[in-house]
Amino acid sequence: QVQFVESGGGLVQTGGSLTLSCTASGRIFENLHMGWFRQAPGKEREFLGAIHQNGASTYYSQPVKGRFILSRDNAKNTVYLQMNNLIPEDSAVYLCAGRLRLTTPYEYWGQGTQVTVSS
Repeated sequence: QVQFVESGGGLVQTGGSLTLSCTASGRIFENLHMGWFRQAPGKEREFLGAIHQNGASTYYSQPVKGRFILSRDNAKNTVYLQMNNLIPEDSAVYLCAGRLRLTTPYEYWGQGTQVTVSS
């Protein structure tokens, strides 16, 4: 089993930056393909991006491409989401998730961290 703890959320002004961290317990982190999602009140969970288990490749959804950057440090069991040029529409609870295979749904989820962008 693995558990994730997200951190780094908070309040930021429009145009600002935040870097979120997601740290895993357990020994399988390096085998997990990791993703970041967000969910705003009254909206469906939104996929933001993903990073391969070895960090060699990343993929981003169109709304965040060019503004958000995923990275990971397997030695620290941590994946990061660097968010730049934030806008109020980015306000949401941000969650990390992991899966062992690219062909299966994400099976491990964190509890989330709140990000609020003020106008």
